Amino acid sequence: MGIMRIGHVSLRVMDMAAAVKHYEKVLGLKKTMEDKQGNVYLKCWDEWDKYSLILTPADQAGINHVAYKVESDADLDALQKRIEAYGIQTQVLPEGTLPATGRMLQFHLPSGHDMRLYAMKEYAGTEVGTVNPDPWPDNITGAGVHWLDHCLLMCELNPEAGVNKVAETTKFVAECLDFKLVEQIMVGPDNSIQAATWLSRSNTPHDIAFVGGPRMGLHHIAFYLEDWADVLKAADVMAKNKVKIDLPPTRHGVTRGTTIYFFDPSGNRNETFSGLGYLSQPDRPVTTWTGDEMWRGILYHTGEAYAAFTDVYT
Repeated sequence: MGIMRIGHVSLRVMDMAAAVKHYEKVLGLKKTMEDKQGNVYLKCWDEWDKYSLILTPADQAGINHVAYKVESDADLDALQKRIEAYGIQTQVLPEGTLPATGRMLQFHLPSGHDMRLYAMKEYAGTEVGTVNPDPWPDNITGAGVHWLDHCLLMCELNPEAGVNKVAETTKFVAECLDFKLVEQIMVGPDNSIQAATWLSRSNTPHDIAFVGGPRMGLHHIAFYLEDWADVLKAADVMAKNKVKIDLPPTRHGVTRGTTIYFFDPSGNRNETFSGLGYLSQPDRPVTTWTGDEMWRGILYHTGEAYAAFTDVYT
């Protein structure tokens, strides 16, 4: 019952042609449709739903909304009652508000981000099918990412003013949406301030994450790759296409994942992420990184602060 996984992210892009080229040629997504408003819908080769990424034309980069898929339509009604009882307003968007998608439950996280839940999206199938499938298709392009894996949202954090949207949003998604807290960064006096959290609804280390900053926004969307060799290949693809790389291939302490961060042409940060790290099982204890070791949690190899990683986002 309830949320199963991330379903899609809707991003604002300032140059649609450049954005589509980036997500198709560099990451390997495939365009599945375009609507009358000029929004473009794409999916990864190992995804079966119609799309996982929506690109919308805009004059400023950033995130429109993030959507998660629930197990059944009845879950939308049950979750609506829980969310409204928590004190957050909701709205039911009718089927067809987004193409190929059923009705959606829309609300805003305590951080201010627009989140939507849905149960139905048109089935498109993976590139290898479901009968005697090959391990990968012959038409892979670019990095060949498997699926949209997670997103990291920036939340306002100002302890001096008593503002901690990381903690507020984490509490909400845990209590109302049944996300499990997997890892956290605690800073400040006695490590009492929850500055970043990673939460899961499946068996992966995180399906969503929240990090504190001066304002709300999008830190990154992440796409899954199978292993470290694929992350290195992704870096080669980015170099060949002159993509702006934020952080070259490295490892996180948090989640133990191997990673590379880079930007799309509009400045939205992307990540290619590999390595399950561990299983997020119901009885797994929460991993805590303290303020003095925070950067080793983020960048395990160097453990050195990289201010732009938390200061630059859309």
